[in-house]
Amino acid sequence: MNAPHPVMTSGPLARRAFGRFGVTAAMAVALLAGTAAPSLADDTPFSAGQQEAIGGIVKDYLMAHPEVVREALQELQRRDQEAEEAAKRANLAKYEDQLFNSGKQVVLGNPDGDVTLVEFFDYNCGYCKRSHADMKRLLEEDKNLKIVLKEFPVLGQGSEEAAQVAVIVHEMAPEKYEAFHDELLMTRGEVNGARALAVAADIGLDADAVKARLKEPIIGETISESFGLAQALGINGTPTYVLKGDIVVGAVGYDTLKNKIKSVRECGKATC
Repeated sequence: MNAPHPVMTSGPLARRAFGRFGVTAAMAVALLAGTAAPSLADDTPFSAGQQEAIGGIVKDYLMAHPEVVREALQELQRRDQEAEEAAKRANLAKYEDQLFNSGKQVVLGNPDGDVTLVEFFDYNCGYCKRSHADMKRLLEEDKNLKIVLKEFPVLGQGSEEAAQVAVIVHEMAPEKYEAFHDELLMTRGEVNGARALAVAADIGLDADAVKARLKEPIIGETISESFGLAQALGINGTPTYVLKGDIVVGAVGYDTLKNKIKSVRECGKATC
């Protein structure tokens, strides 16, 4: 078998060889690290000597141009982000009805509003408390906004207990839920079931009657639905907001939420 042709390790010929043979990122990193590079496929048309020569070309090229590895990794990251965004958009479309129109959720504002803003929240979430004023302001100023609240108790047993009480309060007296939500969310210190029952009494409900219903299936169904949606959408913290075509993580502030709502009205999605 003929020996491999002599090759240059830099310049146009090396660049053509590098591009032609399409060395993988694993090979490039291994070569730069000085370790053995992965073997080419078993059915490669190149002999062992030719493979060794190609490896030398690639190693020399990468040593002379290490920025190529960084650029490749940046491109990989860009493609991964694009794939994640595509998956997110697909899941948002798939679960849109459950997100915006489920019977197991709280609706504030205009139930027929032209824009729906969903909030996943926890009664013990400090950032939820901080952003509550933003939500109230949006409700007050935007009479065509529908806000959906999803119980998402991720901060321990107290949060779970409070969410359970909240579900029953909404079942018993939906017209009083907003007052209950405002008072409980703005409670200082840890929120738990006892505190939630006390707030229910504050707004005029029979706390014992609420407590007697805490075994009803609707509680588990409601909270499980929220957790299922969160898992499908990659949501793992509070507050997290969902609008048409977008997920917004964290207490981003009034202006950001308002601009997202404006974008939905103008172009049908939260990011135009």
